[in-house]
Amino acid sequence: MKMFLLAITLLIALLQYRLWYGNGGIKEIKAYEKELAELNEQVIEKKERNDALYAEVEDLRKGKEAIEERARNELGMMKEGETFFQVLE
Repeated sequence: MKMFLLAITLLIALLQYRLWYGNGGIKEIKAYEKELAELNEQVIEKKERNDALYAEVEDLRKGKEAIEERARNELGMMKEGETFFQVLE
């Protein structure tokens, strides 16, 4: 009977070890869950960035105001008949 209890105890200990530390164990699952959460955050950030870029592209396709605004701000261009004033502080 003692040998049977010893064998059962060793078997339970072995199974517990595999459960916690073995391949596919709880420790590994927790690490994968953490990595998955980080990747989901990155996906959300990139989706928001893509949505903003898509909205900007659509705005540039549809309206002249957006193109004019970019030309003024980024290239320093102006319309005919406009006067450029530079304010120095």
